[in-house]
Amino acid sequence: MHLLTEDNILLFLLQISLLLGCARALGELFRRMGQPSITAEILVGILFGPTIFGRIAPALQAQMFPTDPVQMKMLGTVAWLGILLFLLKAGLETNFATAWRQRHQAMKLSFCDLTIPMIIAFIPCMYLPVHYMGPDGSRVIFSLFIAVIMTISALPVTARVLQDLKIYRTDLGLLIMSALTINDVAGWIVFALILGVVTDAGMTLMQMGFVLGATIVYAVFCLSYGSKIFDSILGFFQRKRVPEPSGSLTLVVVAGLTGGMITTWIGIHALFGFFIAGIMAGESPRLSERTRHIFDQMVQAILVPLFFTAIGLKLDFLGNFDPLLVLFILGIGILGRYVAAYIGGRLIGQPSLHSRLIADAHIPGGEMQIIIGMLALEYGVISETVYVAIVFGAIVTSVISGPLMGRLLRKIEQIDWLAFLPVDHIRADLSAKNKEEAILEMCGSVEGELMGVNLSEVTASVLEREAEMTTSIDGGVALPHARIANLERPLVVFARSMQGLEWNSADGRLTRMVFLMITPKEDPSVQLQLLQGISRCVSRKELRLQLLRADNASELLELLRKGQRPG
Repeated sequence: MHLLTEDNILLFLLQISLLLGCARALGELFRRMGQPSITAEILVGILFGPTIFGRIAPALQAQMFPTDPVQMKMLGTVAWLGILLFLLKAGLETNFATAWRQRHQAMKLSFCDLTIPMIIAFIPCMYLPVHYMGPDGSRVIFSLFIAVIMTISALPVTARVLQDLKIYRTDLGLLIMSALTINDVAGWIVFALILGVVTDAGMTLMQMGFVLGATIVYAVFCLSYGSKIFDSILGFFQRKRVPEPSGSLTLVVVAGLTGGMITTWIGIHALFGFFIAGIMAGESPRLSERTRHIFDQMVQAILVPLFFTAIGLKLDFLGNFDPLLVLFILGIGILGRYVAAYIGGRLIGQPSLHSRLIADAHIPGGEMQIIIGMLALEYGVISETVYVAIVFGAIVTSVISGPLMGRLLRKIEQIDWLAFLPVDHIRADLSAKNKEEAILEMCGSVEGELMGVNLSEVTASVLEREAEMTTSIDGGVALPHARIANLERPLVVFARSMQGLEWNSADGRLTRMVFLMITPKEDPSVQLQLLQGISRCVSRKELRLQLLRADNASELLELLRKGQRPG
């Protein structure tokens, strides 16, 4: 029996403070450079692990990060807790209900996302040398694992890129996120089933059938009845005035723990259970954006960095670096995901430029590929050399996705969105008491300009789009919008609410400025241009403060014109 000593605890605290402090500091530097923080976190692990520190001062590195089982398990347990909660967080960010409502287009795109990359990756992997395979992996299982890993795109990375480029809340952004959501759920189910077979080599056909059936039943139950049960329990908590957000956060974590236990009992990894439980909890309309944001910050700031730094502590990245293999993994990953998404975009009727944006958004592998690859390594399916190549591939694709999408967006002709906002479309003091009333009031103010388009249809479309994903952005601003068939020209309405409106914002602030955009359905680029232009204009805090102090509609319009000018 091993008992923790004061030395164990002291060294553990030193390890945590050193890794977390360096990861957060370097991560902030990378964030300011527009790069994903995961790169910094893994780099810190590489610096303190056998790759750098172990080569420069092996004795000191062994003292600070000893191979003593008790010490390793202490750090490993915290790292595993971080990745379990990361999967729970990823599930919370996965809006499956919205993705399902978009399924007619999203599922076609997702089908291409799953099948084409698997084919492109599986065939060449079957011809890789045997030394790349893990000790317990057959060639077919090895190739299947790599093929599944290559289908997974980094939903959180893509979401951040879309937000940075101001197109996250457009219809194109919603389509991308919906397709990636369905792709993630399907990919995790396939991966979990393959992993179940690998971990139990003696599994009979009946046992395989049970694992397959139980996994599907668990996922379907969570995404249907489970979400309703969670919402009811959360509603009970709120009626009993359980302190928030602690009550909601506790319930979310308990849901994840329960899901992890269920999938472990089924024979599937607990990570899958946490992910599906997160989706289930995220479907609750009672779970506010503010609570989701707090959970995201807690996990992302404290626990997740420890997992990714731990990866660098375990592996020698220089000793296992194979440049040809890295290029191979990068090639099949980027080619498979890009080609699949572009073909899928064209199949659902997206113009070529939009299909290229969709394809660029599918490129990043990010955290999910690293996590799945880590499981494959732990179960002996792949070698350390292959895993190092997967990590490098995930980092590189996460870094290049944003610049690629930004380059394409610059090719879209910019329009002057203020040309669609005359002074009589500006309401200096909105009388509405909630967002539904605000949308009704603002739509009604342009009824005479709809040119035969039914007002109730327009209002219903805006409200329906709002229900799919909140259009609130930081700074007390909301951007409700809808695309309407047979509309002659775009319409923009700006309204200011002096008392503020609840708009389910991530920062918890009331919304005081609302920009309504109604655009022709036949021209999807116009909505993209308007949302980008308005988002950039109101992103400056000084302008938002000036808008709140303005006296009338004419002054508001003049301030927006000044804010639109460069410099």
